[in-house]
Amino acid sequence: MSEWAGKRYWLVGASEGLGAALAHKMSAAGVHLFLSARSEDKLNDLAASLPGKSDVVPVDVSDAESVKAAAEAVGDIDGVVQIAGVYWPFGAKNWDADQAIAMADINFTGAMRLMGAVVPKFVERDAGHIVLTGSLSGFRGLPGAAAYTSSKAGVMTLAESLYADLRKTNVRVQLVNPGFVKTRLTDKNDFSMPFIMEPEDAAREYFEHMNTDAFKRSFPTLFSWVFRGSQFLPDWLYYRLFA
Repeated sequence: MSEWAGKRYWLVGASEGLGAALAHKMSAAGVHLFLSARSEDKLNDLAASLPGKSDVVPVDVSDAESVKAAAEAVGDIDGVVQIAGVYWPFGAKNWDADQAIAMADINFTGAMRLMGAVVPKFVERDAGHIVLTGSLSGFRGLPGAAAYTSSKAGVMTLAESLYADLRKTNVRVQLVNPGFVKTRLTDKNDFSMPFIMEPEDAAREYFEHMNTDAFKRSFPTLFSWVFRGSQFLPDWLYYRLFA
């Protein structure tokens, strides 16, 4: 169990859904939160509802200057949690170039910009905690979700590489891969979503993982076995089953 009281964490993607639910968990544990997203109004409402100390720092992770300015405003922190993301459900047969680029630029490149603002500082002082958010969909390519799954796969391999580089230092890297979480993003789906979770339940799993020394958690556990197991299937069988 980690000691959270008085720690300073930058939560990026905090305005609603899983991010807002996680903010409540962390704030109740005594963390001083720096809440970031694009919507300042939603962040202010969230800050007013939290039991602990928080500061609102709006940021657009698709804008390098915005990330740099937010990082300067946040200052020295003990950890960063990356949750910011966007989603539209489509695949190759109904490709939307603008939405595809937005998913790549916010979900993956946004995470890369954020890491650029915090990783060098953590490495320099040999202390810090990095938590990145992947997805069960990122383990292997899926039909009807090319842009989203590839953006999340990028975040997952980013986390894996950071962990490989930093695992013998005092900079802790963790990866969380949720399944379906009921938010305005998953409300766009018109298909069945097995094991869909409420944001509060997903946030509990997320924060429980942050209290461990383990690198990765994928949940719901039973559902995650399908995606993790698919990595071991030969191509001919995988695509017959999933495509």
